Amino acid sequence: MQETLHLFSANAFPNHNFPSKPINFPPFYCPRNLHFPTISSTKTTISLPPKPPKIPETPSISPTPQPHLNPTPQSEFHESLLYLDSIGIDLFSLLTTHPSIVSTSITDVKSIIHLLHSAGLTAPDLRRVLSMCPELLTSNISDIVQVLTFLLREAQVDGSDLRRVINRRPRLLACSVEKRLRPTMYFLQSIGITQIKRHTSLLSCSVEQKFIPRIEYLQRIGFSYRDAISMFRRFPPLFCYSIEENFEPKFDYFVVEMGRELKELKEFPHYFSFSLENRIKPRHRQCMEKGVCLSLPAMLKSSEERFGGRLEVFCNSSIPVSTSPLWVANYDANSLYN
Repeated sequence: MQETLHLFSANAFPNHNFPSKPINFPPFYCPRNLHFPTISSTKTTISLPPKPPKIPETPSISPTPQPHLNPTPQSEFHESLLYLDSIGIDLFSLLTTHPSIVSTSITDVKSIIHLLHSAGLTAPDLRRVLSMCPELLTSNISDIVQVLTFLLREAQVDGSDLRRVINRRPRLLACSVEKRLRPTMYFLQSIGITQIKRHTSLLSCSVEQKFIPRIEYLQRIGFSYRDAISMFRRFPPLFCYSIEENFEPKFDYFVVEMGRELKELKEFPHYFSFSLENRIKPRHRQCMEKGVCLSLPAMLKSSEERFGGRLEVFCNSSIPVSTSPLWVANYDANSLYN
């Protein structure tokens, strides 16, 4: 397309004084090739280059919407690992002890973590609980809700105490209410242990596999069934001690080395809670060296300082030995518990 520009002569500007002589401009330091259009006397025509041809507009192509792709099991697994790592879970230990976590969806994992957090567990609590009971991450969340409901309503655990109960025995959350927790609670109540909320750690134990064998062991060593039940009622944690590693060696030492009578164990079943090597043997030997026979509570429950002081008092006061009839008369169980 051509455009024509009309330049008028000097007569078109009557009031303008143009110089009569040409002005000599100083030369440029660098010559330049300047191309000016050809100017005619009256009109100047400038030929502009033709416009480039118009490029036809290309219709915009919107990307074809991709169908929604469900996450693959591998991506779900990676996301679960990243999430668990973000809250400090030991992934190597988790995969080693509980490899089925691979098949658990990230949605289920987050739901379980949120539920435990709402029960009062802090981040350190979660790390401890899940390291001790990793199967919680693959449990059905409705089953965990049933356990929490059972603890609060039937076992009468205070809401403020729920965190301590779970921390003390995380496996409670992985137990079946119908098959384990409720039957065990009924058994404990049947033998006279009514304060279940004080002994919630026992609820995860099997009556047939753990409680009954220990009752039968006490019967084998000379206790009647009634006396055995009385011992467990006095000291319920007795149900958790190993027969082979706890009951047998401590009972043998009690009978053979200490020469004590069964009625002392009946009155003080806490004897089985003390270390044989670090508490029972050393203190019994000290009593033997001093020629003093203390009751089981007096010998085992007191601190080292108080135990040593008691030995000195008995030695200086000529406390009778166990063969003397005065030994039982001078035994005050209630004062020795303090």
